Amino acid sequence: MIIECANCNKKFEVDPELIPEKGRSIQCGSCNHKWFYKKDTQETILEINDEAAVDEIKKEIKITKYVSNEKADEKKISKEIVEEKIEIKQNNEEKPSKKSNNLNKIISYLIVAIISFVALIIVLDTFKTQLNNIFPNLELLLFNLYETLEDIGLFLKDLIK
Repeated sequence: MIIECANCNKKFEVDPELIPEKGRSIQCGSCNHKWFYKKDTQETILEINDEAAVDEIKKEIKITKYVSNEKADEKKISKEIVEEKIEIKQNNEEKPSKKSNNLNKIISYLIVAIISFVALIIVLDTFKTQLNNIFPNLELLLFNLYETLEDIGLFLKDLIK
């Protein structure tokens, strides 16, 4: 019988004895698409007029028969596939996503900027009198800065309430 993959429309010759009446899971050898195939509902007749298409299907049938005859190789291949899937799953679990990594960087930079700004204000307040001799209008600027920071603090408290 000939089975067609619903995903890539590739056609395969399959021995009807391999598929029980209740059906079974099938995987496309071309695109690895998996689906459940049931004989009575999905069996189709294939009509082919093009000789090139016939040759292509015959090659696919030979490949399918060769693979189905080599049971040991099939088990080895399926074992390798399972190992690759496990390795991929472990790699995905180990690596954080790029979005969360970028968000962590932004938060880190924001925290460093806030701490640096607070440290600058503390230094300016500590050396206010000495800096006022060098910069005469610094006291007025610092007073305005403190008032602005106090207003921002009150604004944030109102947002939280």
